[in-house]
Amino acid sequence: MTTLPAVEMPLCRALNRWGAQRVVHGIFAAASRLGDGVFWYALMLALPIVDGWRGAIVSTELAATGLVSLAIYRLLKRWIRRPRPYASHNGIIARIPPLDQFSFPSGHTLHAVAFSAIACAWYPVLAPILVPFSILVALSRVVLGLHYPSDV
Repeated sequence: MTTLPAVEMPLCRALNRWGAQRVVHGIFAAASRLGDGVFWYALMLALPIVDGWRGAIVSTELAATGLVSLAIYRLLKRWIRRPRPYASHNGIIARIPPLDQFSFPSGHTLHAVAFSAIACAWYPVLAPILVPFSILVALSRVVLGLHYPSDV
């Protein structure tokens, strides 16, 4: 029987090779860095400034979701302990340093999707920014060699 990583490897390798290009690497490294929290913290700070109490409520909901997501992320990482692609497969290169040892789940993607879903529910006008950004963050984790497609 074929394992999931074996099925994913052609896509994983192709996306990681794509990340060797300087411009591609720069775009995805920046998206990954912003997805570390910088983008989301800026959004949480901006919402109360732009939309007063309503924005403060949304920011509080985003922060609470972030804490719950972090707890889920840490629990799954410790339980599943899936090695990162670059650590398990020749030809996959970690193009930036990982934040931790294991691959599943992608915390960047988990937070991006959760934050985007909440923010877009309150502010649909943000969807054209948040949805592509979340996709870019998810792709960045595979392009940079830190995750399998199924992690994101």
